[in-house]
Amino acid sequence: MTASTSKEPVVEQDKQPSGTGGLWRLTMLFTLLAFASTISLTGTSVWLLGSVALAGSAGAAYSFNFHIPAALIRLFAILRTTTKYGERVSGHKAALLDQVERRTSLFAGMAFSPAVRRLGWQLGDQDKLADFIDDVEDLDYARLRINLPFTVMIVGFIALCVITAFIAPAALLAIIPIAATALFYAFALLPHSAAIWHLSRKLHRRAGRELGACLGSIAALRAEGVWGAVLGDASIDLVASEQQMLNLRRQLAVLDLMTGALGPLAAFSVLASAWFDGLRAESLLPAAFTAFLWIAAGEALQSGSRILLARIRKEAASEELQDWPAEALDYEEPPSAAGKAISEIEVNDLPLCAPNGRRLGKRLTFGARTGRPIVITGASGCGKTSLLKQLSGWFETEGNDRILIDGQPLSGKERRALVHFSLHDAAILSDTVRENLFAPSASDSECWEVLQKVELDERIKDAGGLDAWIQQDMLSLGEAQRLNLARAFLARRPIIVMDEPCEHLDQDQVERIIGRIIQHFDRQILIFSSHQLLSKDHALRTIRL
Repeated sequence: MTASTSKEPVVEQDKQPSGTGGLWRLTMLFTLLAFASTISLTGTSVWLLGSVALAGSAGAAYSFNFHIPAALIRLFAILRTTTKYGERVSGHKAALLDQVERRTSLFAGMAFSPAVRRLGWQLGDQDKLADFIDDVEDLDYARLRINLPFTVMIVGFIALCVITAFIAPAALLAIIPIAATALFYAFALLPHSAAIWHLSRKLHRRAGRELGACLGSIAALRAEGVWGAVLGDASIDLVASEQQMLNLRRQLAVLDLMTGALGPLAAFSVLASAWFDGLRAESLLPAAFTAFLWIAAGEALQSGSRILLARIRKEAASEELQDWPAEALDYEEPPSAAGKAISEIEVNDLPLCAPNGRRLGKRLTFGARTGRPIVITGASGCGKTSLLKQLSGWFETEGNDRILIDGQPLSGKERRALVHFSLHDAAILSDTVRENLFAPSASDSECWEVLQKVELDERIKDAGGLDAWIQQDMLSLGEAQRLNLARAFLARRPIIVMDEPCEHLDQDQVERIIGRIIQHFDRQILIFSSHQLLSKDHALRTIRL
């Protein structure tokens, strides 16, 4: 993983990722060949058995050439096995390639999008992340679960109806009404099944959150003697979810019964029609061949409920993914503003808001200038981080035009181009130290210089240097915070905004590192928040919320 924040190519949800069209066409060819081989194998077997029986009963068994149908049976068996393997290999490869392209682009857009940040989405939200992965998988496997089997069903049904029309046309009077009834039931079942699926999914997600919270507090709940009661309450939604899915399976079982009965009923209709038409002995073999083709096709026709459920899941996944703001799927990182001079930020009667737009009940007026750092203080929850996000352009709110930079109101995107915003919860990538500094153009000497300023140089040397591989659990909270501060030291933007840079550091470290931060950014606008008392020697202007 690289630390670059350049724009990634984004694939919209209603478009198929490029580069796999040939694989999907090959998969469709394999699927149709596998279906044709299956029904041909069954029909040829019936023809062989019927011909042998007729030849034996007529005394012509000695002259019957069984080598031809036996060879055809082996051919169709080999062809069926080969095409089924080909279908699986090419189909799953195409679906996985689609997933790689779609997930890469969506994760890139979601990770950087201020719109998603406004909704409070975090990469660490495992429930949200799991739902997202499931939705993308349902969307990308739709071709395997819906398109391919549905195409086979339609093509096979039409082909068999054409054959039946030549062999036993009267049988269509029974076949078509049965198929139409099953199709009508499927369409009638679709909206009701979709509602059940959505409800079950909602209950299952809520149950997961409740059970997770319950298990996370197991010690405290047992100490209070309410563990069993709370666990039982948390399980109610899970039981309700399973009950809804059971109801859905029962309804789909009726559809399976109807589609499963179509093959045998069609076979019986063909044979009965041929019999009443006066066909006997050898004349009955084509009808028997057609009848057993219908039986063989029943395997494909029985996938109706799976196709229906897959379609419901696909539509649910599409709806979930479309709920992400458009900005999350089409986010462009603003161009770098390295080297640009900014002298002043003015905030004039700005309504303080949370990321979701909720007013926090305060209006602020203040100014920040180059070389005159500002520290924002206040109790936890008073809105320090929200204010910094507003200033940095992470979300747009009422009064956006009340933030002036060198006398000009700028949009959120324009402010993001000027601001380096350092959050206190540092994300550590599973990558090298160099990549984790997010400064690909910085020289080794610059990297070591800032690591020394944040008192992390010895720790990085022990780990193996700038090219050492690190991950989140290898660093303590304080070390991760200091690595985050090193990123700020390497920033080239004219405005530096830092959220709780003192977090997870002891008081002596705070005084030393804050002093270096103020000295380093003496030609830039520096604004940071802190709930710790800082030495007056730093000559900071304080704004209390």
